Amino acid sequence: MRDMISNVSRRSVLLGLGAGSLVLAVGLPARAQEEPVEFGADAMPNGWRDDPNVFISIAPDGIVTVTVHRSEMGQGVRTSIAMVVADELGADWDQVRVAQAPGDEPRYGNQDTDGSRSLRHFFQPMRRAGAAARTMLEEAAAQQWGVPVDEVRAEDHRVVHAGSDRSISYGELAAAAAELPVPDRGGLRLKDPASFRYVGKGGTGLVDNMDITTGRATYGIDVRRDGMLYAVIARPPVFGGRIASLDDSAALAVPGVERVITIEPPTVPTEFQPLGGVAVVARNTWAAIQGRNALQIEWEDGEHGSYSSEDFRAELEQAVQTPDGKLVLNRGDVEDALSKASDRITAEYYIPHLAQAPMEPPAAVVDVRDGSAEAWACVQAPQVTKLRLAERLGIPEDKVVVNVTLLGGGFGRKSKPDFVIEAAILSQQMGAPVKVTWTREDDLHHSFYHTVSVERMEAGLDDQGKPVAWLHRTAAPTIGSIFAPDPQQKLPFELGMGLTNMPLDIPNVRAENPQSPAHVRIGWYRSVSNIPHAFAIQSFVAELAHAAGRDPRDYLLEVIGPDRLIDPTQIGDVWNYGENPERYPIDTARLRRVTETVADAIGWGREMPSGSGLGLAAHYSFVSYVAVAAEVEVTDGNVSVPRVEIAIDCGAQVNPDRIRSQMEGAVIMGVGQALTTQITFQDGRAQQDNFDTYLIPRMETAPRQINVHLVSSGGYDQPMGGVGEPGLPPVTPAIVNAIFAATGKRIRSLPVGDQLRS
Repeated sequence: MRDMISNVSRRSVLLGLGAGSLVLAVGLPARAQEEPVEFGADAMPNGWRDDPNVFISIAPDGIVTVTVHRSEMGQGVRTSIAMVVADELGADWDQVRVAQAPGDEPRYGNQDTDGSRSLRHFFQPMRRAGAAARTMLEEAAAQQWGVPVDEVRAEDHRVVHAGSDRSISYGELAAAAAELPVPDRGGLRLKDPASFRYVGKGGTGLVDNMDITTGRATYGIDVRRDGMLYAVIARPPVFGGRIASLDDSAALAVPGVERVITIEPPTVPTEFQPLGGVAVVARNTWAAIQGRNALQIEWEDGEHGSYSSEDFRAELEQAVQTPDGKLVLNRGDVEDALSKASDRITAEYYIPHLAQAPMEPPAAVVDVRDGSAEAWACVQAPQVTKLRLAERLGIPEDKVVVNVTLLGGGFGRKSKPDFVIEAAILSQQMGAPVKVTWTREDDLHHSFYHTVSVERMEAGLDDQGKPVAWLHRTAAPTIGSIFAPDPQQKLPFELGMGLTNMPLDIPNVRAENPQSPAHVRIGWYRSVSNIPHAFAIQSFVAELAHAAGRDPRDYLLEVIGPDRLIDPTQIGDVWNYGENPERYPIDTARLRRVTETVADAIGWGREMPSGSGLGLAAHYSFVSYVAVAAEVEVTDGNVSVPRVEIAIDCGAQVNPDRIRSQMEGAVIMGVGQALTTQITFQDGRAQQDNFDTYLIPRMETAPRQINVHLVSSGGYDQPMGGVGEPGLPPVTPAIVNAIFAATGKRIRSLPVGDQLRS
């Protein structure tokens, strides 16, 4: 099969890459499971095949530019993709540059930066692209010298002739190479990974490091345009609310305020549309905020005005008590096995709403004029942004440009472009570029929240204490509620995050999903439904170990079972993270290996001081395997986590430094979820305003020691797993299991808060 690599050098000027450049466009072959799907209750909301083009150019001055189609939000994707190209190309890293692709679905395909799939989907195509460019440079040099191509070799940004020691730079060869055809895959010679200079090695800093550390980097909140106005928006405090009355006279009297504009609320389902409200447009952000503070608004709350976290929790707990939910998994005969079990154990677990709370709140600038629009925004999904802007403004899609800035964090929040649409609506009315800035309060009050969840577990144990029956009822509002009229039950991709693909060796398993209405906007959050599923399952396994009188490590390894390859579609998962189950089966040996790695690293079984304990958890997600061992200390009801060991097996490792940083960040985030972080609602309103009430970990609560173990399995020719998301799910259950070891008290409701003081 011919690779989807095209020589587009003749269009280099149109692509903005300069005349005389060698330019290759790299695309992924289309795969059956990546056909476009419709937004709706039964599908993953992703309307594009994952077959983007990434442009690689070599200019006459030798500069190699890689146009990256995914957004950079600290995960290092711009650096890692460029590293792959540079290694196969034989490029000098100092002469490699990265350009950020604008939102352009026809040219770049699926640009969604989510699902931990940028490197796992594009590693091999980028290798082949680098090899193709290297081969073309070698052929161009051989033709110029009149020697056989097997006598020349490209390395360190030059092509060298072995027989005469002649050499010529990549830049000098670029124009000649651009006239050659792209070699077939059979003509490509990929490098031996042993010769890699960058891939798999540490020490390659982020391409943006200098700009970030010196303040020259441009995030969404940094964008400035000539004649730009500034806006903040008073949005309905309750999802689905609308304006009952408005007096804007005091706001208009604030110095610097230019205009007050009403934005109509969206219809339900809202998808990514703005919530509506009242915008204050001013000559600076401070004036806009003061003008918003002066608005006199009475709100009509609508049907969600009575939403209470406490009451809704009781509803979810009631929902999981009865077998009325949708049957989503059924293996064996759970009822019969439970009736014959020597012991039956039941537990319920609760996780509250969470907000992504990235360091940089949503911010966007849009300039609408003369029938076109240009946006500058910190978005994870630029092609969705472009399409929604065109629809909302009533202009052709090809008249919209979306420039992707750096993202100061994302975690899924910035895949929803409501904040960009807000800026576009205001710019269209003002006839000038408008920047919309969200404050932290806006961010916490009007997020696309991670779903609240109640997980009810019941197991039957045989006379040896091993589970022979397993019943799991999961109740949570679904992400599908923003795409369809409140489907009230989880979508297949949510169920396939640790529930219908649970790989534990239990003969009789049943899972049910009762209905759960959504009262707020539900959206992607780092690791999504893996969070409640891993918390419940890994906590429950530890509870079963205690009931059986067994060591938690030994028991977990026993229920993982013998080493085997599991086809997820054969045990109930129809999604498998969008991957071919033949290439990505669940490998229990890998899950076992990461579990043993962290248990050994933390010194499992050692005697612990009073008030201290060790906890363990492991989870498979985003086709990677992660385990966590945590050490906790509990003093006067206060929990600290002095040490965490975390191991990941994601297959071959492209950028070990970034893998370690992602795992460290996941640990910090997981500590917050375990101990302090939550969004609660009363009268439909989020109760947390800023970081004084939405308590993310501070320095004093962060672990003093985080050790990351990179467990390798498979070479660079094997399928890769994700990295950005899979580190998070096992962190919280490892911590609460350690709390039980330290105190004898089970934590089944998050966050821990003051539960240990009662």
